[in-house]
Amino acid sequence: MNKNDAAHVFLRVILGLTFFIHGVSKFQGGLGNTAGFFDSLGIPGFMAYIVAGIELIGGLAVILGLGTRIVSVLFAVIMAGAIFTAKLPAGFLGNGQAAGYELDLALLAMSVYLACANRTVLSLDNVIFNKKGK
Repeated sequence: MNKNDAAHVFLRVILGLTFFIHGVSKFQGGLGNTAGFFDSLGIPGFMAYIVAGIELIGGLAVILGLGTRIVSVLFAVIMAGAIFTAKLPAGFLGNGQAAGYELDLALLAMSVYLACANRTVLSLDNVIFNKKGK
């Protein structure tokens, strides 16, 4: 494993952990509350359940390197949706009352990178499909 592979694994684990914790938070805070927030933004409330599931299960999968490309695309869609429906009006750094979209943009960039990058030797995808670094 070279330094690029190590950096890729580090990025993948951090992204997966971030989404996993956000998913856990949605479940602990009550999905009904998240659904209500989605409704207030004009997003159908049932989408909260889908987003929370993707964050929780997808986060764990990305940590393990399982289906990273597919899950990363889903993460990118979630982040683009968050930016354009909730965060954009507050600006990049926020407006003092609401958070900005800087974190969402960083998570979007990480997701796009992982959706496009080759898998590394330290991933379940690599073990399952027995392809080294591709």
